[in-house]
Amino acid sequence: MRVLAHAFGARFDLPIPLWVFVVSGAVVVVVSFLLVLPRRVRDGAAGQDAVEDRAELRATPAWLGLLSVLGLAFLCWCGFVGSQEIAENIVPTVFWLLVWIAVPLSVALIGDWTQPVNPFFFLSRVADSPALRRTLLGSEAPLTWPRWLAWWPAVVLFLLAVLGELVFNLTVTMPENTALALALYAGLCLLGGFFFGESWRIRGEFWTVLYDTWGRIGYFRFGAPGQRGFAGGLERPFSRQLSRVVFVLMMLLNVNYDGLITTPQWGNDVERRLPGSWGQPGIHLESFRTVTFILMVAVMLGVFGAFALSSARIGRHGTGFLGSLSGLLPSVVPIAFGYLFAHNIEYILINGQLMAPLIGNPPGLDSWPIHLPYPFNDGYEVNHTFLPSSFYWYAAVVVIIAVHVIAVFLAHRHLQRKATSPEVERVSELPWLVAMVGYTMLSLWLLAQPLIQETSTTSGAPAPLPPAVSQPVGPMTL
Repeated sequence: MRVLAHAFGARFDLPIPLWVFVVSGAVVVVVSFLLVLPRRVRDGAAGQDAVEDRAELRATPAWLGLLSVLGLAFLCWCGFVGSQEIAENIVPTVFWLLVWIAVPLSVALIGDWTQPVNPFFFLSRVADSPALRRTLLGSEAPLTWPRWLAWWPAVVLFLLAVLGELVFNLTVTMPENTALALALYAGLCLLGGFFFGESWRIRGEFWTVLYDTWGRIGYFRFGAPGQRGFAGGLERPFSRQLSRVVFVLMMLLNVNYDGLITTPQWGNDVERRLPGSWGQPGIHLESFRTVTFILMVAVMLGVFGAFALSSARIGRHGTGFLGSLSGLLPSVVPIAFGYLFAHNIEYILINGQLMAPLIGNPPGLDSWPIHLPYPFNDGYEVNHTFLPSSFYWYAAVVVIIAVHVIAVFLAHRHLQRKATSPEVERVSELPWLVAMVGYTMLSLWLLAQPLIQETSTTSGAPAPLPPAVSQPVGPMTL
């Protein structure tokens, strides 16, 4: 069964030049800034600054946690004993499409609903047993989470997952390898819960941290701090710790880097010009992409941090580099959601159709004893063209511009609360506005490159000769 390669289908002609789309996005951000500039914030919002930045833990029914662990065990079994064809085994689709993309999108819209059905959260809670620690360690109290450790475990685990998707996807997406990673991480969560208790769930278990961060955009709070409504959980700044800042920036760069390496410019002008075997598929190219991603995290940290520090100094906030950036960082989270949606909406709607036949035969075994009717069998065919490619492009543009407008509003609220006077507050918004405009233009261009083709209607240049045959995108890669 042919499935769509990540997020992009057939390329198509834009009705107007691409630069018009890019500049129009920047104009919308500037106009939104002019609209919110005179607006004053509510007095009650300032109190959120004192709320601790942490994943909010909630009481969850044990039976839901048990069911989630059984579901995890079944997925691991499917990965180990089932077919190793990606499109025939349920594990890659469930993990890399639903858990990795669809669930974060839903959490960002609804709120963090995931804790009751997060098997890793439940396993760490079960292992957080004073009686077990007394028996094995001689003390009921968990180990103290060192301050220097901060969110670094979640950062490292998130980085490994991102690299698995973007760099080592040909290996990691194999069903048995995904199942092995899930099993090993389940064991790590048992150890984390046993030794560190709830501290592991607050700052170490990266799914809890990730979904809690996405959930701050969602409409419902589900017991977490913040006002009900979209982006209500983003009133409070993130912690002034490097690990926390890096984690949030990686949420943004994850999608941008995915878009970058799929552009023709990156493939033709960068990777193919690498010396020797560095530009060929293999360990050298994977190493190059790994180093490039980490360097881009550092560059993004420096660029965003410099603009945030400029705004803070103009507004006389009295904060340093990390303090200035952590205060404005909540305005970046909606942008990360926008690019996650825009980059993956076609991928979800098309590859998500695979779930129907996969439910009928999860491990993809010829000997599977359960036979369900259509569409839960091999007779179902994925429909790749039920929506035109232009629909995904226009939907992406609308969402990208909308989240940047929200970002401008959130940044305005923060800078207005922190400024020493209305006069300096207005000026202090200009550096961050420049950062938002530049990032909007760059990201719209990145988003467009794998999806559109420039002709005389889009670039003003003579239209190239069309290819003899339009090639569909090949097998699924993540």
